[in-house]
Amino acid sequence: MNRKFEKFLPPTRIKSSDVKIQEMLFGYLAAPFCAMIANAIFASYLNRYYVDVLGWTKFGVFAALLPMLSSFVVILGNLMVGQWIDNTRTTAGKARPYLLLSVPLVAVAILLMFMTPTGANPGIQMIWIAVSYNLYYALAYPCYYTAHSSLVSLSTRDANQRGLLATLSNASTVAAAGVGASILAPILLQPFMFVSGANGLDIAASYRNWRILSVAFALLSAAGIVAEYFYTRERITEESSRLNVKAEKIPMSKHIQACTGDRYWWLVILFILIFQFGQLCKNSSMSFYTRWMFDSVINSPNPENASAAFMSTLGLVGGLPAAVGMFIAWPLANKLGKKRAIVIGLIFALVGGLIAFVNVNSFPVVVSAVVLKGIGIIPAQYVMLALISDILDHLEAKNGFRSDGFTMSLYSSVMVGLSGLGMGIINAMLTFSGYLNVGYAVDPETVSLIENLETWTGGIIYRQLGGTEAVLAFAYLGVDVISFLISIILLWRMDVEKYVADDQKTIMERQKAL
Repeated sequence: MNRKFEKFLPPTRIKSSDVKIQEMLFGYLAAPFCAMIANAIFASYLNRYYVDVLGWTKFGVFAALLPMLSSFVVILGNLMVGQWIDNTRTTAGKARPYLLLSVPLVAVAILLMFMTPTGANPGIQMIWIAVSYNLYYALAYPCYYTAHSSLVSLSTRDANQRGLLATLSNASTVAAAGVGASILAPILLQPFMFVSGANGLDIAASYRNWRILSVAFALLSAAGIVAEYFYTRERITEESSRLNVKAEKIPMSKHIQACTGDRYWWLVILFILIFQFGQLCKNSSMSFYTRWMFDSVINSPNPENASAAFMSTLGLVGGLPAAVGMFIAWPLANKLGKKRAIVIGLIFALVGGLIAFVNVNSFPVVVSAVVLKGIGIIPAQYVMLALISDILDHLEAKNGFRSDGFTMSLYSSVMVGLSGLGMGIINAMLTFSGYLNVGYAVDPETVSLIENLETWTGGIIYRQLGGTEAVLAFAYLGVDVISFLISIILLWRMDVEKYVADDQKTIMERQKAL
């Protein structure tokens, strides 16, 4: 995309050279929240929709392989978008134009994901699922999320303003996952998504309701993305325009060489990879965990409502620290330093996460662990983008050009691609551990062949196999604890902050020379 397309790009409504309250609240908090809430709900419920409504475990290894193999396509899609961003120069910026481009792509992809023909041949269903899944996760959402993720580092060079925007940007992500997907969705939508019938899950009603929701999700996402475009501004990109220097198109190989030659870049990418994998595994297994790990839910006359209440409670107690953290994260990072604040928080989260294994079937014990982990990951959630921005400035000072698009495309690959990888791994573990789809009645002869089945009544399975409980405990409670430990080790030597002042000076001197 270059200047010949500028006539199609509306001007930003942000005119101030400094970051003001309007840009903070609309461009970095409210608009991204609306744009990302559907994706956050998919992270919690899409896999269960595939498993329990579409019944894709009947496709065998397809349920495990599709998300994992699609992760490679997702990475390629993100890298492609990142290269587009790095080679784009318009008065609207280098990343913001792709927000507008993503609007129709995101809306159409969401609709297609939930229009799978249920009465069709299984082969046609598998093709439909594969195409719609990759259209959303490998093209549409990367087009939005890579551009969105680049905005903090391109917004301003003022460290305090950028830190505040990073906090708000991460707050929108945390709110979409914590408030939207873990609190509001279970209370307001879960019984609508998964309708209880006389013989278990009413698949036809559930499928019909998901189609209705897909329209609402598409409209809300599109509105949020458009609002984010109008209420953001790329001041750093505008610096190059004011210098009136012809922009050099830098090949991806040069960006790769510049980034991979810096140890700080490697440390932050690996940290994001490990930390986010733990969080995504936890989020994608949460609805399964609350449905099958607590006896009061299993024995409830309406298990979906009981499961929704438990999931909402876990989302609430885990989200409250995040809500408070929005106000304390940046002052804490200013006082302790970004890296030190993150590491201390992760140590606290690690200790808190181990408490859950005292009794993984006790709701009060699990709640206690979730609260402590929520407190501990506050700095990691809110300060991460500011730390990445420091590293991007460090790379610019060293190399003479910025690698926002390439770096944030990898960041987006991790955030989006790991969701599919985690989904595939969880599906594989559920399949091999003997998970039974609760949407299908089971006859008594089949039940007699199943070992370790605790309860069977009315032709419906009400309790999963013992091996599945171990899988759910590991996915929801164990993976993120392991990720905390590895992240602490990775960040122990992350001292890029000591170069911030010198890097800013080098960049300014280079601009003066130009």
